[in-house]
Amino acid sequence: MKLKKYSILILAACMGLMSCSDSDLEPTLQQDKSIETSINTDGDLQAVLIGAFERLSSSAYYGRDKIILGEVFADNSSSNANSNRFVAEARMDLLPQSAIAETLWSQAYGVIASANIIIAADGIEGDQALIDQIKGQAYTLRALAHFDLVTYYGQQNVNGGGLSALGVPYVDSFRDNDALFPTRNTVQEVRDLIYADLATAFNLMDANLNDSKEFITTYAVKALEARISNYFGDFDRSLAAAQVVINSQEFSVAGSSDFANTFAIDQASNSVFEIAFTPTDNPGINGLANIYQQGSYGDVIALPNLANIYEDADVRGIGGIITEYADGTLRNTGKYPSTAPYEDNVSVVRYEEVVLLYAEALLETGGSAATALTFLNQIPSNRNATPYTVANKANILLERRKELAFEGFRFHDLARTGMDIPFPDTVLQLHGGPNYGDYNFALPIPSAEEDANANVVQNEGY
Repeated sequence: MKLKKYSILILAACMGLMSCSDSDLEPTLQQDKSIETSINTDGDLQAVLIGAFERLSSSAYYGRDKIILGEVFADNSSSNANSNRFVAEARMDLLPQSAIAETLWSQAYGVIASANIIIAADGIEGDQALIDQIKGQAYTLRALAHFDLVTYYGQQNVNGGGLSALGVPYVDSFRDNDALFPTRNTVQEVRDLIYADLATAFNLMDANLNDSKEFITTYAVKALEARISNYFGDFDRSLAAAQVVINSQEFSVAGSSDFANTFAIDQASNSVFEIAFTPTDNPGINGLANIYQQGSYGDVIALPNLANIYEDADVRGIGGIITEYADGTLRNTGKYPSTAPYEDNVSVVRYEEVVLLYAEALLETGGSAATALTFLNQIPSNRNATPYTVANKANILLERRKELAFEGFRFHDLARTGMDIPFPDTVLQLHGGPNYGDYNFALPIPSAEEDANANVVQNEGY
């Protein structure tokens, strides 16, 4: 996995895969099984893995929509309707027929389909360690996609649902004729299956084969485990997983002078796992830069309430990551900065998130308060901001909001901690600040899925 970009790797993989095509590389649940009989070597297996990463990079997924929803559903950002994009989303007023509800769902399950083909492949010729490394990445992608689905479509945060509420179907095979119309697993079942997939992934993979951060490494597996178990309140698990990443000493918190540049360069020292973008395969105006920045789209603006939490010298505030325009509009211009062409890699996990996960897990498990404070303060100390005097939940969540703004975390932090969505700006915010437990803490199940699968129950309120 020495080559840097997926597009190059796809070309190389296709040379050894006789039936290589776009549909082969990006299989859906509807296509036939011909691709399964075409996978004979580790190069063939790699081709399907690359297809899974390509799906992950789509504008309907990590290339834009998954991240933007996490911002406009909360109190960080809103839509100014410049091109009439993300207006209904910022109102939290979606329907089963809404395009974004369908495309996010289908794109995530497309990633899962690719992962399942890799996982099921047997009799593969080639380097067994490399085959295991590829399969481990597939298990991780399957876990991540199901986690993203359950955080947006699961009923755990609606009307006191909790772990026994309806989650999403956990699809663990490609086109299983005995399970073409799966029912929704409970949230707890989804969680446990995610944990099992991550454990399998880590056991299959070898840290000596970790290479590019544009692919999943053993440290990315543990970082994602720390995030996912944090969301579910399993802080012992989150602590142990985060500690593996921290103890590796492979990563570092970006300094104040380097912080902004880490979003413009590939594989920075604080990157754990990122998705590759190039001028060739970039999403153009449908990418993150063009929805955040002033231009043809530019619909997603920053809210003053967010800008106001930063101290004047903080490199994440106005004059740093945030730009204030002459008309008073605030925009994220520092994260995902390139627009012509859009070629910035998109971080899935940064080391700073892992540090904050570790501090929160220490706090929640009764660990050393002094150590939790030390880790918490690694972030403001490297942002020209005042360090905290105490590590408590409020300060950790505040620092998460500051550090991870515009990266899609805010809504999920509010939801996982049982908080109402703040409504500090009656002019720019389009939603009214739903109370925790309201129906719109979950997306609707897309009508296309309801029409295709009568076993899938619609979410409350839709």
